[in-house]
Amino acid sequence: MKKERQDKHFIKKPYYEGGVDAMRAFIRKHKKYTKEALEKKIEGVVVIKYMINASGKVIKTKVISGPGYGLDEEAERVVKLLKFKVPKNRSSKLKFQKNINVHFKMPKAKKLETKVQYQIKTTVKSKQKEAETKKNSSYHYVIKF
Repeated sequence: MKKERQDKHFIKKPYYEGGVDAMRAFIRKHKKYTKEALEKKIEGVVVIKYMINASGKVIKTKVISGPGYGLDEEAERVVKLLKFKVPKNRSSKLKFQKNINVHFKMPKAKKLETKVQYQIKTTVKSKQKEAETKKNSSYHYVIKF
């Protein structure tokens, strides 16, 4: 008979489904640069301490450090959207505390001039011209943006 293997940790910690990369992608997708920070070209890292309850929701956040200009509040808003998976811990309801760094970088300037070409080909057939010239004439339109 095999002996049952014991867990490495007595208390199992909550985890984000999909791992750290999925959590970073979620934060990247949902965070928005504030107007004030964009105008003053502020970049930086917001360090947040947050608490997770037994059902996996973020219930409390606190900014440890950040650049300000509304970025701290935005980082808190996004962290409160996170939902974690919490394994059962011997039928006890625990709260977990974690830290996270939310990075803010200025978005890259979009190119104003984009060159896109569309070609529209039309063929005009008129019975009179076709009878006279016995060939099709066509027009090509090139539209540049």
